[in-house]
Amino acid sequence: MIEDKRLLGGVAAAVLVAALGGFSVARCTSTPATTTQATEAKGGDEKPTAPADTVLMTAQAIKEAGISTETIAQGGLGSEIVAQASVTASPTGQAIVTARAGGAVTRVFKRLGDPVRAGEPLAIVVSRDAAQIAADRSAAAAKAVLANKNLARERYLYDQKVSARVDYDSAQAEAAAAAAEARRARVAAGAANVTADGSGVVVASPISGRVTAQTANLGSFVQPETELFRVADPKQIQIEAAILPGDAQRIVSGDRAVIELPEGGTVEAKVRSVTPALNSETRQATAVLDVTGGTLQPGLGVRVRISPSKGEATNAIVVPEDALQTVEGKDAVFVRTAQGFKAAFVTIGQRSAGRVEIVKGLQPGQTVATAQAFLLKAELGKGAGEEE
Repeated sequence: MIEDKRLLGGVAAAVLVAALGGFSVARCTSTPATTTQATEAKGGDEKPTAPADTVLMTAQAIKEAGISTETIAQGGLGSEIVAQASVTASPTGQAIVTARAGGAVTRVFKRLGDPVRAGEPLAIVVSRDAAQIAADRSAAAAKAVLANKNLARERYLYDQKVSARVDYDSAQAEAAAAAAEARRARVAAGAANVTADGSGVVVASPISGRVTAQTANLGSFVQPETELFRVADPKQIQIEAAILPGDAQRIVSGDRAVIELPEGGTVEAKVRSVTPALNSETRQATAVLDVTGGTLQPGLGVRVRISPSKGEATNAIVVPEDALQTVEGKDAVFVRTAQGFKAAFVTIGQRSAGRVEIVKGLQPGQTVATAQAFLLKAELGKGAGEEE
């Protein structure tokens, strides 16, 4: 009996050990699966990593970081023309607004810096000259009406064989002269921009833009053609660059140019014309450039780089020194891609005036980072440090 109990106890212990062993095996077997699931879940949340030579950046991030870009073209330092220039208003982008008649300024609608639209009133000048112009217009219109009535009466009498042909012809001539006088008076009143009541003239802006100068004061008396306002449109500008006589002969209309802004950015431009004569004071020619993008303020001093189409051909590409960075001990330039920038290792040539030649590693038409390019180098180094 005692032996049977011992036997039963041994069997129970074996069953317990087997059960515990099975649980341990199950735990050991289930752990890798759980770990795999966790790893997969963790890997699913991770963002794709960029190649070691690439910095992923959106267009918005590039703008916020202040990174400037420039599309490069073929041409070495010897062919590139660098000159100082200034931003000026184009002939159609600035207007001098004058008083069309002498009188007193009774109303001023716009002040310095205010935006205006084409045809919008800036001030009103009450003037005796304007009153005379308005009176002449009214008198001429009345004479034209009377002449037309006389012509109608003479036509009727002539048709009825009551009056002679000469009277009808005379009435026709008088009606034509009265119509011409009325037309002249209307044009004069329109040119002076006489007010509806004829008491003064409206001083209006011929273009849209902003008021850049103002001399009109309320109550002041002004003479005819006195300048009262200046209006400029910042969108209608041009660049005037001082070019040495020898370089001016190499420039033709349509040549590509780059405007270097004081804050470090660049704007694309094209040469419109070059003056055939030299400035009497500077003894330099003036190249007029049209800006193809961006809005610049008139009066701003800039530097221009012109790439003449005439001259010796070269395979070198010139970039600003700010674009050249050292990555892994090598010279590199960051080329714009759809996702951001990619470091391109280059071989450099000569340097001059903040510019450096790239003799190998870049192709014309590529867009590279210029100002603030060192931020891309720092970001690239940061990514490499995180991987290690």
